[in-house]
Amino acid sequence: MPPRTTDSTPERRDDDRAPSTGPEPETAGEREGGAAAGAGAGSGKGGDGTSGARPAEPGAGHTAPTPSPAGEDGDDTDQRVAAMRRAADGGRRWRALHLAGCAVLLAVAVTGGAVAVGGGQDGGTGVDAVSAAGALSPGDLARGDLDAGIASLQKHLRAQPRDFGGWSTLGVAYVEQARTKGDPSRYPQAERALRRSLDLEPGNDQALAGQAALAAARHDFPGALSHADRALKQNPYNERALCTRIDALVELGRYDDAAKAADTADDRRPGVPVFTRYAYVHELRGDVRTARSVLERALGSASAPADVAYVATSLGQLAWNQGEYKTALGHYARALAADDAYLPALEGRARAQAASGDRAAAVTGLEQVVARFPLPGPLVALGELYEDRGADGDRAKAGDQYALVDAWTALARAGGANTDLETALAAADHGDRKEALRSARAEWDRRHSVHTADALAWALHVNGRDEEALPYARRATATGYRNAVFLYHRGVIERATGDERGARTHLKAALDLNPGFSPLGAREARTALKDLEGNR
Repeated sequence: MPPRTTDSTPERRDDDRAPSTGPEPETAGEREGGAAAGAGAGSGKGGDGTSGARPAEPGAGHTAPTPSPAGEDGDDTDQRVAAMRRAADGGRRWRALHLAGCAVLLAVAVTGGAVAVGGGQDGGTGVDAVSAAGALSPGDLARGDLDAGIASLQKHLRAQPRDFGGWSTLGVAYVEQARTKGDPSRYPQAERALRRSLDLEPGNDQALAGQAALAAARHDFPGALSHADRALKQNPYNERALCTRIDALVELGRYDDAAKAADTADDRRPGVPVFTRYAYVHELRGDVRTARSVLERALGSASAPADVAYVATSLGQLAWNQGEYKTALGHYARALAADDAYLPALEGRARAQAASGDRAAAVTGLEQVVARFPLPGPLVALGELYEDRGADGDRAKAGDQYALVDAWTALARAGGANTDLETALAAADHGDRKEALRSARAEWDRRHSVHTADALAWALHVNGRDEEALPYARRATATGYRNAVFLYHRGVIERATGDERGARTHLKAALDLNPGFSPLGAREARTALKDLEGNR
C-alpha cells in the first residue's frame, strides 16, 4: 500500500459549527463512553489544486458567495477526469513535457469546469466520511451531503456575511471537498474563506484549526503544526486541532511527540478520530496488536456510516499490511456496506484481491476507481497490474496510468501543494529517476519520517547510489514498522552493496510478511531471493 497518512480520518461535527447553528461543543467529560473505546490503549490515541478565475467566489474579499448549482457535480466530474486524460494522452510522450507547461495545461483544462460548479466526484462517494470527518455543520452538512451543505453555507453567508463561524466552516468544507473529490482547486478557495473568518474574528480557533487542516492537506506539516498549536491556545478542546497536531507530528517523523499528543487528545476529546490516530502511531512503532485492538474498539463504538467506513477500512489496511488478505477483504466489505462508494475501501479491496490472486477483479475494481478518481496511488497500482498481466496493449495501458500521475502532480503543484513524496515514489519506478531523487531529497529536507527515508533510499538506489542509500533504508525500518515495501527496498539495496546475508534476511521478511505487497515488487523480490539462495 502507499503511505498511509491520517489526513482523511473522520472528525466529529461539533468543533466547527457556526455559533448560531447549534450547541457549543461538549467537552471530553460530557461524552459518555468516550474513554471506553480507548481503554485498551491505556487511554491514548490518533491535493493539490489550481485556482481559476470565476465569478463571485466565496471568500474572495467581501464578495457574497455563489452557491454551487445543484445536480451538476457528477457531470463535472466526468468532464474533469476526461480533461486530465486528454491532457495525459499518449503516455510516455506526456512525461516529455516540461512540468511547468504541464501544470498550465492542466490548470486550464481542469479548472475551467471544476472550479465553477464545485466538485470532482459523484454525490455518494466519500460524503458520509465528510459528515463525520468534516465537522462541517449546519443542515445538509450534518446529514453528510457535502455539495448541498456547501451550497447551503454559501446561501447562509450571502445573508449573514459577517458570520465568522460560517466562513471557517466553508473553508473546512472546501478542504474536505478537495480531499474526497480529487478537486484540488478547492484549496485556494479554502484559504480565502478561512482568511475571511479571521478577518472578521481574529484568532478564532475554528479558522485556525481549519488552516491547520488545509496546511496538512497540502503537505505543509510544519505549518499544520503551527496553526494547530495556535488554535489549541485559544481552545484546548478543539478536536480538529488536536487531531491535526497528531497528524503533523507523525508526518514529520516525530513519533514520540505524536504519541504524547495522542494521549493528550484522548484525555480531552476521546472518540473515533483520536482512536484511529492512536492506532496508527502504534502501528508505525511495530505494535500491531495494540493498533488492531484500538481500531476494533473504535469500530465497536462507531455508529455513523462515515465512522464505520473509515475505521473498517483502517482495519483492512492494517490486515493487508500483515498479509492477512481474507481478513482485509472482510473489513473492506464492512466498510462498503456502510458506504458503497467509499474510495479507500474500494482501492483497498482491489489491492487485497490482487494479492489474493484474483487479478481480474482487482483490475476491474481499480479501473472503476481511477475512472472517477485519477489519483497517484490507484493509478500506479493499476499500471503495475497491467504490466504484470502482460496482455496485448497492457504496456501502453500502464504507460497511460503513469502519465496521469504526472498530470496529477502538475495540477497539485500549480495549486501550491507539496507533491515531492508522491513524485519520488512514482518516478523512481515508473518515470524520471533523476526527478525522483530530486523530489526525495527535497522531501527529506522538510521531514524525516519513515516514509521519506524509504523514498530517499529507493531513489538513491535507482540512481546507482546504493552505499549512500543504505543508511536511509535502515532508518526506514528502524521503528519496527511492519511494511513489506520497506523491507524489500532494504533487501535490494543490501544486495547491491554486497551484503547478501542482510539481503536474504530482509527480502524473505518482506515476502513472509506480505507476499502480495506489489505485483511487480513481490515478483522481483522472489527472483532476487532465489538467486541469493542459489549462491549460498
